[in-house]
Amino acid sequence: MGRPPRPPRLTKEKVNQMRHRVAGYKLKRDGAARKSLLRGLVTNVIEQERVITTVPKAKAVKPLVDRMITLGKADTLHARREAARVLFTPASVKKLFDTLATRFGQRNGGYTRIVRLGPRKGDGAEQAMIELVGSELVKRAADRAKRKEARERAAREGREPEEEK
Repeated sequence: MGRPPRPPRLTKEKVNQMRHRVAGYKLKRDGAARKSLLRGLVTNVIEQERVITTVPKAKAVKPLVDRMITLGKADTLHARREAARVLFTPASVKKLFDTLATRFGQRNGGYTRIVRLGPRKGDGAEQAMIELVGSELVKRAADRAKRKEARERAAREGREPEEEK
């Protein structure tokens, strides 16, 4: 019968060929820089409710923001400490547990939305806006209230209201 076939040689090219079960985005950074970048993005999305970044960064931060809001809905001491471990500022932890958790209390997941904005002028990188669902309603209501107040003030002073563009 002869000898059994020889096993294939494991060279560097063969070992690094496929990335099975390797999840996540590298974002061209080492582990510490990537973790810091994502923590900063999560903090900014929670504080400002809308952040413009690149598409890969937005896709990488989306599950982390959703996980933070789910922690906010738990509202236990342990959940607060878990959130404080990720978020940079105490103000963002407070906002997460006080306002965002109540806003998304009845919603089961899908707290964020990614909207593509087109290429960036400097390097052509695809830009995207990641925002919390419902933040456009909050911003629109604030703008509407501001415009109404300006109209009322102008009417009291007896002049024509100025149109904003």
